[in-house]
Amino acid sequence: MSDKPAPVTTHLGQASMQPASPELAVLDRVPNPHPGTHYVARFAVPEFTSICPVTGQPDFAHLVIDYVPDQWLVESKSLKLYLTSFRSHGAFHEDCTVGIGKRLVALLAPTYLRIGGYWYPRGGIPIDVFWQTGSLPAGVWLPDQGVAPYRGRG
Repeated sequence: MSDKPAPVTTHLGQASMQPASPELAVLDRVPNPHPGTHYVARFAVPEFTSICPVTGQPDFAHLVIDYVPDQWLVESKSLKLYLTSFRSHGAFHEDCTVGIGKRLVALLAPTYLRIGGYWYPRGGIPIDVFWQTGSLPAGVWLPDQGVAPYRGRG
C-alpha cells in the first residue's frame, strides 16, 4: 500500500464527454511510479483523424508518441479524448503533429519526447512530420517507430 495520495484526474474512473476541440480538452497527468528510472513509454495511434483547414475533408494519420518521463505520466484516457477531439479540428499536418508534442511537453516536462506523424496521402502526396525535444538518456532502448514509409501500390 502506497503512502502517496491518489492522483486527481478529470476523466479516470468516470464518464467523460468528448471535448469539442483540442483547446478545450483537459489532459491529466499522474505521478511517475519510477522517477529517476529512465524508460520509454509509447503511445501508438493508428487511427488519428483531423480536418483539412482549407477543404474541410478528413485527414488520417498514424501517430507514434515516445517519451522518457521524469516526474509525470500522461493519463491515457485523457490522452485518448484529447486526440479524438481533433476529428472536427481544422489544422495542417505539421500543426497537429508538432502541437500535440508541444502540449505533452508543457504538461509533463519529460526528459525526452518524440512524435512521428505518418499522414496518409492528401492530393497524392503523403506527408510525414517528426518532432522531438530533449536528449535520449544514454542506455535507453528506443525502438524504431515501426511505421513503414508510404509506398502506394509499390
